[in-house]
Amino acid sequence: MPMTPHVEKHFTAGDIVRDIVIGMSDGLTVPFALAAGLTGAISQTHLIVTAGFAEIAAGSIAMGLGGYLAARGDTEHYRHEQAREEREILAIPEAEAQEVRDLFRNYGLSAEECATVVASLRQRPKDWVAFMMRFELGLEEPEPSRAWKSALTIAGAYIVGGIIPLSAYLFLPDAHRALKVSAIVTLIALAIFGAIKGRFTGVPVLRSGAQTCVIGGLAAAAAFGIARWIG
Repeated sequence: MPMTPHVEKHFTAGDIVRDIVIGMSDGLTVPFALAAGLTGAISQTHLIVTAGFAEIAAGSIAMGLGGYLAARGDTEHYRHEQAREEREILAIPEAEAQEVRDLFRNYGLSAEECATVVASLRQRPKDWVAFMMRFELGLEEPEPSRAWKSALTIAGAYIVGGIIPLSAYLFLPDAHRALKVSAIVTLIALAIFGAIKGRFTGVPVLRSGAQTCVIGGLAAAAAFGIARWIG
């Protein structure tokens, strides 16, 4: 009887999804809150649109820069810990070997089995360092281009998200009517965005969509209330 090959499907784009979530969620809520606050003070939609696009430009740059610096920080932290592990393997190999034994004993391996693994790692210093980085420190080596990818992804998602709540002001001359349409469109976009995010991350689509809609809606409502209160 022929055997069906077992193929495991794992989601491996977690960093990209995280960046999209960061950029899109802020892009949907912040420009909407700004436009809503301005609607209470002025009625010219072209001024609201101008201010909204200026905020999108500034916000996308700031968010992208933040993502770049965060990714660079992760890379620098990894390199620092990697250099420390390389020094320790040369300076105190017995202590590092004992850490390997302790790690494998936690998985139920016998002393003889641990000794075999330790002896093998001693012959391959680079693999030994990689092992310690992953299993002792829980660190994965970042991609070399991770910083720029993170910056561009967050900034791009922020721009896309920011255009959605402003789209109503582009087509409706009445600012107050545009605000109502913008609120509806933004909530729908949040729900769709949450559902898509759930589809990629394995979370139930309806639950993810509802959570994103509620959280984003509350954030937008809070920002709108503060903007109106200040204005």
